[in-house]
Parts: sequence; C-alpha cells; structure tokens
Amino acid sequence: MIWKILAALILFASVSGAQIYDKGNMGLGIIIGGGSLEVDNKTQNYTIAGASVDYFVIDNMSVGIGYMSWFGASPSLNQITVPVHYYLPLDEKYRPYFGAFIRETLLESPYESYESYGLKMGIAIKLSQKVFLGIGVVQEYYGSCDFQKECSSAYPELVATFAF
Repeated sequence: MIWKILAALILFASVSGAQIYDKGNMGLGIIIGGGSLEVDNKTQNYTIAGASVDYFVIDNMSVGIGYMSWFGASPSLNQITVPVHYYLPLDEKYRPYFGAFIRETLLESPYESYESYGLKMGIAIKLSQKVFLGIGVVQEYYGSCDFQKECSSAYPELVATFAF
C-alpha cells in the first residue's frame, strides 16, 4: 500500500514544471521506518512515522521543520527538527548536499526531554523535475547524555522528497 502511495506522489510531482532546487519551491518529506533505543539497560524497538516541510529560501538552499513520532515501545517519544540544507549545483542529476539541524526530543514521563543538534552530508539523486532521493550520513550530538547513555551517534539517512 505504501509503495502505491509513493508511486502516485512521484507521478503527480513529475508533471509540474520548475526545477526542484529553485528558490520558492517547497518540499514534502514522508518519514516511515524503525529504530531502537536502549532504555534502562533494555533494547526497545520502535516504529517511526512523521513528515517534514522544506522551503527553498534561495536556489539550492532550504530550511524546514519536521516531526517524527516513535511508538510501539516505552517510553514513546516525539521529535521536532529544524534543518537547513545546501545542495551543491555541480551536476544536474547528482548533487552533493550538506546540512545542519537542531532537534527537540519530547519523552513520556518519567523521562526528561532533551535537545540535540547535528550535521549531515550525502548525495541527492534527482528522479524527476520535482522528486529527489537523498542518501547520506548524519552525526547527532545530544545536549544531555543521561537518557541515551552516549553523547553522540552517527546513522544513515535515506530521504524521498517531493517538491510542489
């Protein structure tokens, strides 16, 4: 079912006109996945769902806001992220990108919420005039090491973005 929805969004987005990285374009990202955290010396497995919206303030540079919910284990958590990305205009189809973000993670009681920030880099692959796939790596630093038991982590990133 999810593949049919993604295929319909790609087909819809591919019929519009302007270039995806142009000033004034908006991008919609859909987040679906899984993750795990160690909580109280026990590994918790989560389902992750969310969405993000980005706006190209100048050609090749976007700012945005995103929301993710981690559910299916305890504690549940919600994340609000504010990212900035820059796509290097070196090639029409493949564009290296780098970015930075700040994130607020809201945890279910009795755990305390925490802030984090990070950097990311990767390559954006243009699939059509209004669709790209981003593949990269993220380095995240936590403002508090109490909940995670570590102060930073690195993880892969796979993002499909549809511009309108």
